[in-house]
This record gives sequence, C-alpha cells and structure tokens, in this order.
Amino acid sequence: EYEGDRNSEGQRHGFGKALLPNGDTYEGEYECGLRNGPGTYRFKNGALYTGNYLQNKKHGKGVFFYPDGSKYAGDWVHDQRQGYGEYLYANGDIYTGEWANNKRHGQGTYVYKDTGSKYVGCWVNGIQDGPAELIHQNYRFKGRFLNGKPLGRGKFIFDIGCEQHGEYIQPMQEKEEREEEDEEELPLLLEPIWKASEITKLTPWSPHDE
Repeated sequence: EYEGDRNSEGQRHGFGKALLPNGDTYEGEYECGLRNGPGTYRFKNGALYTGNYLQNKKHGKGVFFYPDGSKYAGDWVHDQRQGYGEYLYANGDIYTGEWANNKRHGQGTYVYKDTGSKYVGCWVNGIQDGPAELIHQNYRFKGRFLNGKPLGRGKFIFDIGCEQHGEYIQPMQEKEEREEEDEEELPLLLEPIWKASEITKLTPWSPHDE
C-alpha cells in the first residue's frame, strides 16, 4: 500500500508512506520509485532506521535501532556501517570510531561498561589489532595488539607515577601424544604472557614509535 506523491510516470516521487508486503513500513522521500533522501523505515521485528537513503539503500547519516536494544548512529555507505559512528551495544558497551563493511575498522575507542576500562587504538575487521592503549581504573597498558590480544613490547603506566616495561610473549603449546581420531583438533592458542624487564619513571615511549 502506498499513499503519497508520484511523478508523471506514476512512480513514487516526493514524500510518501508505504506499507510493504512483509509488514515493514516506510515514511519519507522517494525519487523515481526508490527510497531517496531522508526517511524512517520500521521493521516488523521492532528494528527502526531513521536517516538518509540513496536508491533504496541506507547511505549518508542515519540511526539504526536494533531489536536487541542496541543502536548505531553514524555514517552509512550502500546499506553498510561505514565511515564514522557510535555503536551502543545491548550490554551497555560503547564503540566510537571508524567503520568499514559493518565492522569496527580503523581508529576507535571501545568502553566496557562492566569494568569502565577502555581500549583506544586500531581495529582491523572488527578485531583489536595494531598500536593501542588499554586504560583501566588505576593504570593503563600501552603497546600493540594482534588478533585481539596484546603482543610484543609494551609498558604498564601506573597512576602513582611509574612504569613497568616488558613484552607480551606468545607461549608455544607442548604437543601431546594424541589418539589418531583426535588428529583434527586445532591447537589451543594460549594467552600471551607478560614478561617484565624494568621499572622506570614515566617515559615518552609509544607503540607508534616503532
């Protein structure tokens, strides 16, 4: 069902309201039959998008409210979260920063609601990867991350005014004798281990320097 403006060819053009066959509704601007410009799209499942469209796709600035209570406000390109935006997750965590192909990608800050800790740094395809700082209540860690875990040289900076330098090392897993039927099991990736080297006064070292 459609109620609104049309052009001389009878296409939806201008402002209109539509009820789609799947139960979704759209209210906003059309151009030559396609959603184009500002509009509000309500999904039958309770989700809602309000923002800009380009040829039926979310494109430009827009806010999406998801059925689980989470929310994204920011840039869109061809229906994907892309550019800069803020995502409030259902558990209360917040990510603010760059996006590409619907994933956290580039520079961004992720705040963990439960602990108040925050990760400030690089992301690759949704995973913490590259130079970053992990800030906790009384101290912070400055170093590099790989696949979501700290790895390599870094330092812990304590609010009392000192630093502990060292590195995160990826431990190798001891290979056990396995029964033949267990051959397919992948080795478990062990948590990186912190090896401290020295404690100093505050220094200007940064993972970006390397």
